[in-house]
Amino acid sequence: MSRILKQAMVVARRDFLAVVATPTFLIFLLAPLMMLALGLASGSGAAYLATSSEAQSKVSIVAIAEPTLGAKLLKGDADLRLLYREAEGPPSLSIVAPKGDPAVQAKALLASKDQDVTAVMFGPLLAPKIVHQPISERHGRYLATLAEQMVRAEKSGIAMDVQLTRPSFTALATSLPSKSGAQASGFGAVVIIFMLTLILASQSIGMLAEEKSNKVIEVLAAAVPLEAVFLGKLIGMFGVAMLFIAFWGVLTGIAFAFVPASFGLAGFVPAIGLVQFIVLCGAYFTMAFMLLSAVFLGIGAQASTMREIQMMSLPVTIFQMAMFGLAAAAAGRPNGAIATIAQIFPFSSPFAMAARGATDATLWPHLLAILWQAIWVGITIWVAARLFRIGVLKSGGGIKDMFGQRSTKSV
Repeated sequence: MSRILKQAMVVARRDFLAVVATPTFLIFLLAPLMMLALGLASGSGAAYLATSSEAQSKVSIVAIAEPTLGAKLLKGDADLRLLYREAEGPPSLSIVAPKGDPAVQAKALLASKDQDVTAVMFGPLLAPKIVHQPISERHGRYLATLAEQMVRAEKSGIAMDVQLTRPSFTALATSLPSKSGAQASGFGAVVIIFMLTLILASQSIGMLAEEKSNKVIEVLAAAVPLEAVFLGKLIGMFGVAMLFIAFWGVLTGIAFAFVPASFGLAGFVPAIGLVQFIVLCGAYFTMAFMLLSAVFLGIGAQASTMREIQMMSLPVTIFQMAMFGLAAAAAGRPNGAIATIAQIFPFSSPFAMAARGATDATLWPHLLAILWQAIWVGITIWVAARLFRIGVLKSGGGIKDMFGQRSTKSV
């Protein structure tokens, strides 16, 4: 076993330097920065279009009412808006004097090209009639609530501008993690581990296909066991992944240092503890990376062209998305049966167990899960190496040789 590890480390060092010591690695390292810049540019463009659209056609809701009633509605509207954040409240309320049939006037307002009206209320407040666009039912319900509050104020004889209570508000930040915050931390861990695994592990799929074309893999297979070759390539790619994560981890840590305490990040502390959770996430990322990279290496070993790689990697990517969905469901219901299934199934286990660390402080299930996942990493490497030997190097007698003695290679 020690000999195989030494041989694997030789292959790992070779692959690591072959990737890192190239100008293209810098482009790969800065790829998220380019994606972030593209996202900011797209968001700025969308915000500009939204601002321009609102400037040209102001979105509003309308109440058809006489001036006296309209003034009361505006006062009640101002009071109700205190319940909303500025960006989450309904459109601004406009008062329009009645002209002729209010039903016809309301339809004309909704169809107007000069003003973007989403809902119109008319008629007596005891039985208001509200018309709205199909996608703006919430705005219509807001107008109904406004009418309800106005009628209640009139029935009680208390004016809308009279405040009966004198509340005192205090913003108190808590240092204790909340249940919803812990579940959010678990889901965040699932998303981050999945994205990192998918981005970084996919780099290994073309590695063996390239080395097959220039006969390098045959030289390696003649010198060391294929299991050592596959393990070495996994370790080499994992080193590249860790360099990528270390670079962006430092930048992310610096960015979080400037986040004010008022953001409430203390509520997202996982149940097992922040330090232990970070260590566990690192271990589960390692297992997920090794599992997916071993599968990708096996696919790359069977493929000869980029077309074959794309055709064979698509089902694996779809399968991985299914594993992400299973783990995300487990993060939402940590005590359900689906969580147990996700934690046991080897390809979803790293994600689901990372989510469990956010809601459950028990440590021993994680040790058992890491051992279970490591066994499956070994099984995946063994199967990939055997399939490569039988299907590509033609050194076996068929699938039955996967479970027989190792054949002599004929390279």
